[in-house]
Amino acid sequence: MSNENFNTLELLHRKFRYPFPTLKNPYADQLQEITEHQWIDGEYLWLYEKNPDVRRKYKKTKTAHIAAQWFPTASVERFKPICRLMLWTLYNDDLYEESEPDDIDYVHLQSIAILNGELSAAQSPIPLGSMLGSLRQELQQFIPQESISRFTQMISRYFNGLKTEVQYKKNKTFPTITECIALREDSICLYPFLQLTEVETGVILPPEIHAHPVIRRLQALACHLVTFFNEVQSVMKDEATESIYYNIVKVIQHERQMSLKEACLEDLRLHNEDLKEFITLQASLPDFGEWQDAVVNWVHYMSMVLSGWKNISTKLARYNAMEFPDAEEMKNKLNQI
Repeated sequence: MSNENFNTLELLHRKFRYPFPTLKNPYADQLQEITEHQWIDGEYLWLYEKNPDVRRKYKKTKTAHIAAQWFPTASVERFKPICRLMLWTLYNDDLYEESEPDDIDYVHLQSIAILNGELSAAQSPIPLGSMLGSLRQELQQFIPQESISRFTQMISRYFNGLKTEVQYKKNKTFPTITECIALREDSICLYPFLQLTEVETGVILPPEIHAHPVIRRLQALACHLVTFFNEVQSVMKDEATESIYYNIVKVIQHERQMSLKEACLEDLRLHNEDLKEFITLQASLPDFGEWQDAVVNWVHYMSMVLSGWKNISTKLARYNAMEFPDAEEMKNKLNQI
């Protein structure tokens, strides 16, 4: 696995442990079919029409199966926008992780305008505009404008994180460990998905609950936990694509002058600290009055994202067999668009 003969996959399997249930949405196969045939080879075919190899890699990422672990009880209609978002995050990440920070600013503004309904997808020149337009229409069936606005703010945070990553990569400089954890909290793009629990459960929580410090902290911890897991998993991929400047494991290695194995174990230690805090907060939530059961349920769904991500991602070729689009392919794609 590395020059130190250190097996990252084994570490993930054995040491990253979650005391939460793992459920899977029964519509995973149905939505994976839609993802592959109606979206990758249909609506969005033009993106990679001349590159069947890239399309094959996206299919092998099994985005609907990832979504199925995160949203295990959503009906098929409510599950569809979530799967569309999952494919969008992958496309968007791969398209722009090689671009200039200013380009990301432009795509950021356009994407937010489409999601807010201020700009129609047809009016926007960005490649994934139509995808976001469809996503907005689908979400409008299930959640109010206030929830869509909160979701859009979280997409905005993701773009801010993405831009910061690109700047570090361009300058070939490392952030501090603390800075890296903060930027990855945004760029991991989990916040938007956490808002969509409302789509799954049909329960719309009031704004004061979303603004509550404990609820905000639980979401931040969930983002950290998925990131700490992800960094160990994708360290080989990031070394291969020069994305080491914002991988927490590589940042730890750089800052502390450690071996890869030591840095992975430090990442695990940080992960376990945050996991302990998550479990403690989950077990002692404040009193939310009439909303108590709904909040308990939301945090329960949040916890299943953590166990679900481990369950599905350790089986994905994207991370485990170097099955990810080549950086040069992405650069060329952007230049053509």
